[in-house]
Order: sequence, then structure tokens, then C-alpha cells
Amino acid sequence: MRSKSTLSEAPPAFRGERIRELNRLLEQDPDAVEARFERAGLLREQGAFEAAKRDYLEVLRQRPTDFAALNDFGALVLKAGFRGAARTLFSAAVEHHRDDPRGHVNLANLLLLTGEVDQARMHFEAALRIDPDHIHAHRGMSNLLAEAGDEAGARRHRDKGFKNHPLTTLPYRGEQPPVSVLLLVSAVGGNTPTETFLDDRYFHTTVLAAEYYDPKLPLPPHDVVFNSIGDADLCREGLEAACSIVARTGRPVINHPRAVLKTGRIANAERLRGLPDIIVPRMMSLPRSALADADGVEVAAGNGFSFPLLVRAPGFHTGRHFVRVETPERLTAAIAELPGEDVWLIEHLDARDNEGTFRKFRVMIIDGQLYPLHLAISQDWKVHYFTADMAHSAENRSKDAAFLEDMTSAVGRRGIAALERIGEVLGLDYGGIDFAVNARGEILFFEANATMVVVPLSLDEKWDYRRPAVDRVFAAVRTMLVERSTGSSAAGGRASSGKLAR
Repeated sequence: MRSKSTLSEAPPAFRGERIRELNRLLEQDPDAVEARFERAGLLREQGAFEAAKRDYLEVLRQRPTDFAALNDFGALVLKAGFRGAARTLFSAAVEHHRDDPRGHVNLANLLLLTGEVDQARMHFEAALRIDPDHIHAHRGMSNLLAEAGDEAGARRHRDKGFKNHPLTTLPYRGEQPPVSVLLLVSAVGGNTPTETFLDDRYFHTTVLAAEYYDPKLPLPPHDVVFNSIGDADLCREGLEAACSIVARTGRPVINHPRAVLKTGRIANAERLRGLPDIIVPRMMSLPRSALADADGVEVAAGNGFSFPLLVRAPGFHTGRHFVRVETPERLTAAIAELPGEDVWLIEHLDARDNEGTFRKFRVMIIDGQLYPLHLAISQDWKVHYFTADMAHSAENRSKDAAFLEDMTSAVGRRGIAALERIGEVLGLDYGGIDFAVNARGEILFFEANATMVVVPLSLDEKWDYRRPAVDRVFAAVRTMLVERSTGSSAAGGRASSGKLAR
């Protein structure tokens, strides 16, 4: 069967005509499996999920062990948010084609995404036994080892995965001339997730791993640069490399790396501290060795911290390696569980509402405007939307809906003004703010940076109320990209346009 890469490189006009040819052929011979697989791929490239799914299912009915069908169908359902189905398909691809490294890598990346690190490692290692030079297996192992705190091992695999391979040109599937985007990423991670709004029907994207760019080579053609390197604590090397790269272009730059470099967690806390109606927790970075024994409690107290307090390993997101320490007796054990040489101490802000639940709001900042994204409500202090009490609570979803429909009423005018101040200080074209609101209407600041995820919604109708808000965020980013692509300035940071608009 033909590979998906061949299909994705076909011109749009050819794809439409080819689908019509395949429709006629399959009307005459519904069992023409090669034609059905080809049509499935073309429909997949057009975003026709249900039609592509029907064709893949029919192909697998006829050829249940076909690698290309299992692999491509797995990619289709994973992109649509169906991780369980993707796992089943990728697992079948590995089971029936154990000597194909691609199946191992796809399954490993999914397992790493779901936190099954040991299983993911097994499949990355299997891929590298089959093909010791498989760049995507090396990149996946780099991500896995970085999460485990093995920076030396992670760097070895990063070098093998990215050295001499810093550029990746993604396919363009649109009908009209595209906006060409140079997307800067860090090989370390900590990047803004952009696949949801860099729609390949409108944008032709070239991805450049900044740390591995050879300055002797010209930059690929582009209309606009999107610096997606967003974690200033994790990606300083990548951001500094990105500064050198954008200095070589005259095209507009979104999220200039100079602006992002200022947005580390502790740096943000210090920049925002003292601004009206913003309560910022005390934060400090300390060597693990200073906190790892009984003297750690005295070190924490001597720096103004009391219990309960939060401890966190730098460079991690979505709540990984982030612990609340209730009592002094628990500090040494908590520190021992964290990877890395440094630890953040963070003052615990009580974010409970008058009902005793914890709330965390997320607002996106795009091109100078605030966009509500979600309100997560949980019984646990560590609030993330995907683990909060949202999917099983219609009452909580109704509160989320009220926030999305009227952000000002939910947050208060005092809080909105404070969010605007935060946005002005950040100076990012794309970013987000996580926060709570206390009884006085003040913002309890958690974090703000360029790595905030806007997760595409599943097809479950319970999330229909969220779709307009998510669509507005995606549309705002795309509009910004198109409008900036017609400009001619690579000046750093967001152009000042007064206060952020709502």
C-alpha cells in the first residue's frame, strides 16, 4: 500500500480529482482494498474524519494486520483525541510487525504521553535495536530521559535525533497560496503546542530546532516567524539560539525570544509582585542539597516559608514533580522524590472558594486581548482541567460555562484590570495566565507563560458549550499570524497598543 507521505505531498487539485476517481472505482468494485486505502488517506488529509474512519475500518476488515492501515488509522484517531483507540491500533501494528521501528516509536510516544514511562522506554529501545539511527526514536528517548532527570542521557539522544536534522518541512494541503511560517522549537521541549492552530490548509510550516541550526546555512523562506519556545526556565539555550536566528530575518516575529526569556516562574513572580490586586506567592530556587536533610526545614523557615508549602522541580508542567508538603516532617521525603539538582520552594496560596473547592481559571492572551479558556473546579489543591471534577459534574460545567459566557462577571472588573496588568508586563503575543480569585476580587497568581495548552475538544457533546470559546482562541491566533505575515518588522515583543482589550 502507498504510504501516507506520498498522499500528503499531492497537490490539492490532484487530491480532489483523485477522490472522485476513487469514488467511481469503488462504486464498481467495493472490495478494491488498495483504492479504499488510498481514499482513506486522502480523506484523512482533508480532515474528513468519519469518512476516513469508515474506509480504514473496511480496509482492516479485509486486511486486519496491514501495517500502513493500522498506523495511519492510529494517527487519525489520536489526532481526534481517542487515545484508547490509537493505543489499540498502534499495539496491533507492533504485534504484527515487530521489525518495523515506526510502530514501536508511535506506540512509545503515546505511552509516554499517558505516563507509562517504563513501557514507552521498552518500545523506544526496541526501535533503536532495529534501526540505531532512527531519529524519531532518539528524539522520543531524549524526551523520556529528560522527564526522568537524566539530562546527560537526554542530551546524547537529542544530539543523535537533531544534529544534521534540525529542519522539518510539514506538508501543505490548502487550495490557496499559503502563509509560510518558520516555527522555532527547542529540542529540549517546553514548546508552545501549535499543531491545533497552525492549520495546514492555510499555513505552510517549516520547523527549526533552534539549538541545532547551522548559522552558515540560509533560513528557509518564510512570511512570519513563530517562536514556540516557551519555557524560559527549561529552554534558555534554545531561546538564546532563537535570538540569534531571528536577528537574521526581516520578517515579523511572534513571541520574540527576548520577551520569552523574561517569563521564568520566579522572574514573573518578581515582576508582578506589588502590582495592584495581584497576590503573588513567594518563590525561591535552592539546591536540592540545601533541603535534602533535616536542616532543610530551617533553610525554608529562614527564607520566609511556612507550612504547608509547595515544592517543585524546574522544567516540568501539568503538575508533574509538584508536591504540597503539609508538615516540616514531610519535607525531606518530598525533596527526595523530585528529579534534578535544583528545587523551587513556593508559598502555598489558599485558592478555595466559599464552597470549599479549589478553582483555577485560565485566560489566554493573544495579540493584546484576553480570551477565557476554562474554569477548572476540583476537591484537590493541584487543579488541572483534565483531572478536575468537570467531566462528571454538570454543576461544575455550568460554572465553567458561565465564566466562558461572561468573563467579567465571573472574575470581576477588579480582577480583569489585574489580568490586563499581567498581560502588559508579559509582553507576549501568545500566552496564558492561570489564577484564582479571592473573596476581595484579587487575582491569586499561579503562573503565566507561552506554553499554555489549548487542548482540542473531544466529540463528546458534553463539551459543546466550550467549543465557541476554544474556536475563538484558535481563530485569534490564525488571524494574528495572517495579519503579521503582511508586515515587515522583526522587532521584539508585542507592539504596544495600550491596555489589553476584552
